[in-house]
Amino acid sequence: MSLYSVVVPVYNSEHTLGELYTRLEKVFRETLKEDFELILVDDGSKDRSYEIMKELREKDHRVRIIQMARNFGQHPALLCGFAHVRGEFVVTMDDDLQHQPEELPKMVRTMQERPDVDVIIASYEGRKHGPIRKLGTKFSVWATSKMLGKDPDLQITSYRLIRRFLVDAMIKTNTYLPQIGNLLILSSNRIINVPVQHADRAYGKSGYSFKRLVKDLIYDITAHTAFPLLLVRNIGIVSFLASVIMAIYYLVRYFTMGVSVQGWTSLMLVMLAFFGLILLSIGIMGIYLMNILNEAKKMPHYVIRQEDTDE
Repeated sequence: MSLYSVVVPVYNSEHTLGELYTRLEKVFRETLKEDFELILVDDGSKDRSYEIMKELREKDHRVRIIQMARNFGQHPALLCGFAHVRGEFVVTMDDDLQHQPEELPKMVRTMQERPDVDVIIASYEGRKHGPIRKLGTKFSVWATSKMLGKDPDLQITSYRLIRRFLVDAMIKTNTYLPQIGNLLILSSNRIINVPVQHADRAYGKSGYSFKRLVKDLIYDITAHTAFPLLLVRNIGIVSFLASVIMAIYYLVRYFTMGVSVQGWTSLMLVMLAFFGLILLSIGIMGIYLMNILNEAKKMPHYVIRQEDTDE
């Protein structure tokens, strides 16, 4: 029998943790008939999540619990859990029950049948996210495909089944704000989707606001590609060539027809547009410099406040 390590980042999930454990335990006991451990990482919850995690730990020592010192985010929480896994295979899933434990056997069976596959990512049938999250996900998939050379048909979600050697490799990363999906794409090209049912959110609302999605997308773009800098450079080249052509045209017009250039209003508008472009360029370069500065700081991805992970 194989040992499966299920890593779940927890944030304000006091209402779902008990059901999540019960359903997972039943799936592994009755359907998969495999050994498992459940690693719950409390990412700075403000409710009773950690108290419930301790209750689950007392009930079943296959549940291992970690509390981080503050809210570091989903991906650092996963890396924290990865550092404690003992299984041959690692499962990542959310704590809100939208990732149904009953769908996990589909992914496990596929992994068993496909020794050539390193990662299985769930693709959602009937995605239950809100319109903003759906739009952000579509744009992120497109951007990631362009940046990392990913197959645009490959869906990247947080419900995954990963072979242990890739998890061990990801733990060694020291990248500022690591994104698990991007790390997997950069580490292996043996990744496939398996369709699963996506459930409605039972409690609360997603922590991925529009502002958060935009922030993550900007970081992904500036961390993995020079596209914004190249775009501004190309605009500058085209603008310079256009200005040279216009200068030659108006000079010829002046010497042949004696007509001076008029239109100070349009001239000022053009100047304002280009000054704005210059400031935008400086801002983009500033983002890249901030990313370099944050990388150079080598700050830890997470800080553990307390844990109970021993047998």
